[in-house]
Amino acid sequence: MNKKSVLKAAAFCLMVGVLFISCKKNASSTTGWAYNDPNNGGFEVTEVNEMEVGPGLVAIDGGTFVMGGTLDNVNYSWDNVPRRVTVPSFFIDITEVSNVDYREYLYWLTRVYGQNYPSVVRNALPDTLVWRHRLGYNEPMVEVYFRHAAYNHYPVVGVTWVQANDYCTWRSDRVNELMLVKAGILDWDPNQQDEENFNTDAYLAGQYTGNVKKGKKDLSQGEGDATRNVRMEDGILLPSYRLPTEAEWEYAAIGLIGNTQHEMTTDRKVYPWNGDGLRTDNKRYMGAFMANFKRGSGDYMGVAESPNDGSALPAPVGSYWPNDYGLYNMAGNVSEWVSDVYRPLSFDDVADFSPYRGNIFTQKVMDGEFLAEKDSLGHIRRELVPQEEAAKRQNYRTAFNSNYGDGDYMSAIRYNWTAGEADNQANYTKDMYDYATNDQAGTTLINDESRVYKGGSWADGPYYLSPGTRRFLDQNHATSTIGFRCAMNKIGDSSK
Repeated sequence: MNKKSVLKAAAFCLMVGVLFISCKKNASSTTGWAYNDPNNGGFEVTEVNEMEVGPGLVAIDGGTFVMGGTLDNVNYSWDNVPRRVTVPSFFIDITEVSNVDYREYLYWLTRVYGQNYPSVVRNALPDTLVWRHRLGYNEPMVEVYFRHAAYNHYPVVGVTWVQANDYCTWRSDRVNELMLVKAGILDWDPNQQDEENFNTDAYLAGQYTGNVKKGKKDLSQGEGDATRNVRMEDGILLPSYRLPTEAEWEYAAIGLIGNTQHEMTTDRKVYPWNGDGLRTDNKRYMGAFMANFKRGSGDYMGVAESPNDGSALPAPVGSYWPNDYGLYNMAGNVSEWVSDVYRPLSFDDVADFSPYRGNIFTQKVMDGEFLAEKDSLGHIRRELVPQEEAAKRQNYRTAFNSNYGDGDYMSAIRYNWTAGEADNQANYTKDMYDYATNDQAGTTLINDESRVYKGGSWADGPYYLSPGTRRFLDQNHATSTIGFRCAMNKIGDSSK
C-alpha cells in the first residue's frame, strides 16, 4: 500500500471513529435507540463532564495518608493511633461558617416557619449563653457576638452538632433552588411558607412544584410543550452539603499536597503548615503566630505590639494563613464539629477507605405502593430500614451502625439483658462504657450521641492545633469554642 492509500485509510478510520463516538453519545450503544428523541419515548441522557462547585467550597483531591496523632498524647488516651487510610475526593468550605451565614439561615426559617411553627426557629438559635463564666466577665459577648454587625464575619459558636447538620440540609436546598432559578427552570418565590417551600428531596419526588418559569421539557410527552421537574439525571442539582467526616477533615487540614512529589512527602507536618513550629517564616511577618490559640496560662493574645496571634477570642474567618489547600483556620480560632460518632479505638474496626462511624440507614416512608406525603415542614418522611429488610443484606445487617463492633449487642460486655433492654440499641453502648447520666454516676461520657470535634480553638493550647488530635462532646451540647464548616461529595471522576 502506497503512502497516499495509507493516508486515505487513516482518514477513513478517523471519520468512522468520530461517527461512532457521535452515535454513542446520541444513541444507545446496546440497543441503538436514539437518546432524547420524543418520537421514540423520550429517554433522556445528559452529558455532564464536571459537576458545578457549590458556593464557598474548595476541591480537595483525594488520596492516601497516615491518619492519626502526630504528637505524643498528653492525656495518654491513645485514641488516634496512626494508620493508613484513603479518602476520596471531596469539597470543603474555605472558611468556618460565620455569624452572618447563620443569621441568613435563621432569617429564612423565620420567614417560612415563624408564623405557624415558631419552635423551628427557636430550636435553631445558637446558645449565646455559652460565653458566660462563673468567675469571668463575658456578659457583653452574650448580647453582641452573634448579633452585632461588627461580628458578621466571625465564626458562629454555641451551635450543637444537631443544629450544624440542620444548617447543612437548609444550605443544600437553598443552593439547589438557586441552581434551578439560574437554569430558568423555576422563578423566584419569596412567599414560600410552611410545607410549601423548596426542599430538594420533595422536589425530586414531585411533591413540590414552585413557580415554574420555563420548566424542563418533558420529552416523554412527545413534541408538545409539556414540562416536568428536574431529575438528578439532568446534572443540574448538587449533592447535599454535610459535615465532613473525621478522616476528610483531618486529610484536608494536614494539607500534604503542598509538600508531596511523586508520592514522596518532603517535609514533616505536625500542624497544617510545614515543620513543628508555631510561627511563620514569612519575611514580612517573621515571628507572627500561624493561628489563634492560647499560648500559655492566662495568655490568649500576647503582649501588645509584639508578634502574637492578636486575638483574645475568635478572629474573623479567613484570618491568618491558609494551608496548602487554601483552607483557613484548620488550626485555632474555633474547633469544628465533624460527623463521626466518637470511639476511643475507632482505628480497630472502621474501613480503611473513606472511614466513618455513625451510619444509620433510612428509607423513605411509603403509603402502600406510593411515597407518603411530605411532612408539615415540607420534608420527605424517612424511617429506619426495617430489621427484617436489613437482615437480608450482605453488606450490613441492621440499620443502626453507630455502635457496630464497639457497643452493639454482639460486643457489649453485659450478657443478662431483659427483653425490654435488649430491644434498645442505646442501652448497649451506655452499659459497655458505663455512661454517666445526670442522675446516675458513671466513668465515661461515651455513648452513641458523642460526636468528634477537631482542631484547637482560641482557648486551647498548641497540642490541640495538630489535625491528629481528637475530642468529643454530646451532639446536643454547645460551647463558645466549637463551630463548623460544611463539606460535599465530589461526583464523577475523582482524578480531575
